Amino acid sequence: MKKVLHKAESRGFQNHGWLVANHTFSFANYYDSSRMHFGNLRVLNDDYVAVGQGFGMHPHANMEIVTIPLSGELHHRDSMGNFGAIQKGEIQVMSAGTGVQHSEFNGLKDQAVTLLQIWVFPNRQNVEPRYQQIRVSEVGQPNEFRQIVSPFPEDEGAWIHQEAWLHLAEFDQGVAREYSLKKEGNGVYVFVISGEVRVSDEVLSARDGLGIYETSGFRVEALEASEVLLIEVPMQLPRI
Repeated sequence: MKKVLHKAESRGFQNHGWLVANHTFSFANYYDSSRMHFGNLRVLNDDYVAVGQGFGMHPHANMEIVTIPLSGELHHRDSMGNFGAIQKGEIQVMSAGTGVQHSEFNGLKDQAVTLLQIWVFPNRQNVEPRYQQIRVSEVGQPNEFRQIVSPFPEDEGAWIHQEAWLHLAEFDQGVAREYSLKKEGNGVYVFVISGEVRVSDEVLSARDGLGIYETSGFRVEALEASEVLLIEVPMQLPRI
């Protein structure tokens, strides 16, 4: 087993006033040559968006984008004709493919929005852009790894164009579960949203991240009530 540890305070930090962002991997004005990606996981941004603010229409192409609201209400509009709101307990997936424009705004007048945005390199280029939104409560159970994203349209949760799986876990204190990787050659990036957990002898606190690879599985133990995101991705970048 190999590991890479990213403590919360080591992330890239940018404060634009209306947007406060923490970047696990190099993004925008934050650059660290040693933190470009973890396998096919390219971006893990932890964002705070002030009341009445947001990202105007901007383009994406050939990227799988997963948005997980943590508080507040995020309004989404895109060039595919989608418009709506997502809140904590919902997951948004967008395959940018051949190209899409979208905007994201804080939809509330009295509360900031906090969210995680994840970008995963696709295993197919120039696919038709698509949008999907699901409720976390529709998949899995508390104190288990809830599968929220997979490579398969017919599987539980949303799906993306990559042999990647995302799980959310809300664990009570003292709960421990074994995670088995879905595919040989994959690695898992464990990100602690809240609480404190022990993962493979490493104690992780809120917003810490741990990349694990060259293993078939590992144990996650909640040292206190915790919410944890697991992102399993191929470690070898696609040859496209």
